[in-house]
Amino acid sequence: MKIELNQKKARVFTLLIIAICLVGNLCSQNQKPNVLLLLVDDLKPTLGVYGDPVAKSPNIDRLADRGMTFTNAYCNQAVCMASRYNLMLGARSTSTGFYHFGKEFRDVYPDAVTLPQYFKNSGYHVESMGKVYHIGHGNMNDEASWSIPHHKEKVIEYLLPESTNGQLTREEAFFQNSRKYIKGLPKNKEMPRGAAWESPDVLDDAYADGRVASHAIYRLRQLVKQPDQPFFMAVGFARPHLPFCAPKKYWDLYNPEALPMPVNEAHPKDAPSCALKRKGEITQFFPVPEDENGLYDEDLKRKLIHGYYASMSYMDAQLGRVIDELERLGLDENTIVVLWGDHGWHLGDHGTWTKHTNFEQATRIPIVFVAPGVAKKGAKSEQLAETVDIYPTLAELAGLDRPEGPQPIDGASLVPVLRNGEERVRDHAYHAYIKQGYLGEAIRTSQYRMVRWTHTKDTDKEVLYELYDYISDPHETRNWAVENPDKVATLEKMLKSHPKAKIKPEK
Repeated sequence: MKIELNQKKARVFTLLIIAICLVGNLCSQNQKPNVLLLLVDDLKPTLGVYGDPVAKSPNIDRLADRGMTFTNAYCNQAVCMASRYNLMLGARSTSTGFYHFGKEFRDVYPDAVTLPQYFKNSGYHVESMGKVYHIGHGNMNDEASWSIPHHKEKVIEYLLPESTNGQLTREEAFFQNSRKYIKGLPKNKEMPRGAAWESPDVLDDAYADGRVASHAIYRLRQLVKQPDQPFFMAVGFARPHLPFCAPKKYWDLYNPEALPMPVNEAHPKDAPSCALKRKGEITQFFPVPEDENGLYDEDLKRKLIHGYYASMSYMDAQLGRVIDELERLGLDENTIVVLWGDHGWHLGDHGTWTKHTNFEQATRIPIVFVAPGVAKKGAKSEQLAETVDIYPTLAELAGLDRPEGPQPIDGASLVPVLRNGEERVRDHAYHAYIKQGYLGEAIRTSQYRMVRWTHTKDTDKEVLYELYDYISDPHETRNWAVENPDKVATLEKMLKSHPKAKIKPEK
């Protein structure tokens, strides 16, 4: 009798355990996924996963092994502030009119719902650290986007006294918005320049990206204690943005003589002057000559390229620390991870350095999605993707409705592509840049880029065109628009399918 009673109790206990497990699984299935958004400043696809044979990027490569890499991804404008507005608003610059520094998006769209704010409104705890919005050059953070105050860190940072001679440098003043707080500062060109690079033998946390990673790790350890509260965490890394300041061990990863040097330093033949760039931001740093046009001596070019790669590898190591902690805490199976570079970066091609053009090196970016249960591991897609696609894609992956603004929402959800890399949601990417009074609107297909330059004030001025063929002329040696009017017309028809571009911010 006792045996039968014990058997019944055992069966009841077993059924209870099964029920608890089923309920637990159901709760787990219904739990909203977390989001980890990794933003990297000035990161072009100089990464192993993108086929760069020199790059030391083991952590980003490992992240890509867990999800899908978009090999043809493009920013909507190759400017830090504007590109981050494109990401956060889901709107192209041509839809909002945000092309330049110094204009806050809430002055134009006071009720805008940003990407993190959309998740906050959907019950998420939302926070950020490092360079997320562009803070500097007259722009500030958007506090309405976050559940708790943004954790700010430096973008321009030096450790060696000889890098600044103890003075406030031009770029430090820009990124600290010093003119807002310090009266009587001289004009930018009258202030001292900081060093273009330094490589002290220091620990990783001596620079901002190391501290950002440490803060992200600390916050993950706090958030894991609230398993029923989904989170959206934006982690912004500053390197490889100038100055190329990184610990010595990351410089030591590279043999300077083995680094890739510029293939074509000439401007494209027959390209309009508004499309071209020399000098610019790079001349804010010594020992870069201020009076030369980007055609530097071999030693300087090699040092700048070395600094870019070293800075990228330093950032990669910090990003890897965050991913390691995500996995250690067991959060990775229910966390969507996105890697995004805000725009590309010229490394001497066309004699150009930094960004601020419509050319391939300035506009092509890395985008990687890790979406557990959706994207196959190690997948790659040639889908033409844009920065503005990230907002609606994350919303759909989290089971949220497609965002509707009130600001324009220009992006397309990439979820069909994440499920099947052969799927297509568009046949071109659209980006723009303003220079010399001209708005250059670009259509990039898998083979071509067409740019139409229209003067923003004088409608009597001739409309200028560029056409580049990346199969026959991957280094943009020549503007082929005159020789191929039919192809220009076909691509301009794609351009005309978009709403007329706004020249300045207006509701």
